Amino acid sequence: MSYPRIITVIMVLLLATVLPLQAGPAKGKPVKILQQWSGSVEDLSLQKAAPEAMVSAPELENLWQAWKVPGQAPKVDFAKELVVVATTRGSILRLAPVLDDKGKLEVRGLSTMDLRPGFRYVIAVVSREGVKTVNGKELAA
Repeated sequence: MSYPRIITVIMVLLLATVLPLQAGPAKGKPVKILQQWSGSVEDLSLQKAAPEAMVSAPELENLWQAWKVPGQAPKVDFAKELVVVATTRGSILRLAPVLDDKGKLEVRGLSTMDLRPGFRYVIAVVSREGVKTVNGKELAA
């Protein structure tokens, strides 16, 4: 293999690890994130129990404590808002929630493909207005 070809292969591999993944075009309107917290958790086993959405203060408190998020869990008006969560093993994670006209909220996480120890998370508060399902699951009352 020639030197320029090796450099090209290395560059492609490097770009593949730092460019975010995208899950196709979003259908619907982007949802404004009202508040957001992000960080890392060392214990990978905690990622499996991550909820996609939370509709009560006790759920948020439990997650906040389990993941050892700094500070106190925020006050959220769950009558008007809900909390969504995304996780990744990659080093960078961004949320891109989208709501369609049928009330289906898709919480998409855009992340890098590099694997790191533990996992990264984003916890975000969004408006509950018009939301009937989150990632295909109906909201609890």
